[in-house]
Amino acid sequence: MARWPFPFRIRGFAFCYGVARLFSLGGLCNIMPNQFQSVFERLRDILKKHAVSFSAVKDASDHYSLEAPVGPATLQALGGKMRSPMIPVAWVQMGKAYVSFHIMGVYGNPKLLDDCSKELRAHMQGKSCFNFKTVDETLFVELEQLTIQSFAGMKKAGFVDERT
Repeated sequence: MARWPFPFRIRGFAFCYGVARLFSLGGLCNIMPNQFQSVFERLRDILKKHAVSFSAVKDASDHYSLEAPVGPATLQALGGKMRSPMIPVAWVQMGKAYVSFHIMGVYGNPKLLDDCSKELRAHMQGKSCFNFKTVDETLFVELEQLTIQSFAGMKKAGFVDERT
């Protein structure tokens, strides 16, 4: 079997120096996410409206997250031992292939999804994650309503502190 004429191998795949250098310098890695910047900004705006009620713990160009103080229901679910004084409630993160929008209230109360459209459900991955590649205002308005219901449900159920 002939060996690849490239300078090094990673997990059985050979990479030429030029391709590896392009990746390491961020050349190719930064091409894809830039097309999702408008999607990320629109989804971040949905969460920023709630930054008054919750704490914005990460606000970067590719990640935005909200946390809230632990409520009594969360403390009970953890067996009375608080691992952290804050829990994540929602975040948006730009990836290589799409922008992810996570809502933890949907994970805790899947009945919130009963009124969701088929179009929004098509963007769902897992139990609480929605992935988007383009801006779709009708879906984002629906997602914003779902986010509001999710946050209200988390407060009402006691998973986050009522004072938030």
